[in-house]
Amino acid sequence: MAAKATVYKVALQIADMDRHYYADHAITLAQHPSETDTRMMVRLLAYALNASESLAFSKGLCVDDEAELWDKSLSDEINLWVEFGQADEKWLRKASGRAKQVILYTYGGRSVPIWWQQNQQALSRYDNLSVVNFPEEAVKQLEVFVTRNMALQVSISEGQVWFSDKDNSVMIEPEKLK
Repeated sequence: MAAKATVYKVALQIADMDRHYYADHAITLAQHPSETDTRMMVRLLAYALNASESLAFSKGLCVDDEAELWDKSLSDEINLWVEFGQADEKWLRKASGRAKQVILYTYGGRSVPIWWQQNQQALSRYDNLSVVNFPEEAVKQLEVFVTRNMALQVSISEGQVWFSDKDNSVMIEPEKLK
């Protein structure tokens, strides 16, 4: 029998001064059995950075033909396609062809510069692709927030992201690679 996903409930208050976006979101986040707490929190961080009323998690890990996080219009056009990790160029080419904007969030520490060096030239031809790296130490610290019911505040200002709850606070400075 296959292991089932673990479900997390997140009350997320977002104050994004960079985009002038202020909203509360009630999110149900499913963690695939093979997914680490760090990766799940990276998905939540990406959600906070791109939050909108139409942003949603897809079936992601279970479906090969979908983004893990996306923003679709009412006419089913993909405005934003978000991927995580060190995706290969073929997958990002496909995403770039289907979506108006594609963002890849990397978070692998020392392996990211090696991956970027190998893929930078190929990825430079996609005008609608952005690549952002989250420092490994910072995303590891996000694990402190992982509970089945999370109440988190996110403040974004001048490129810095502050995650906090009633007991903890973590600052992340995403690095734009492309």
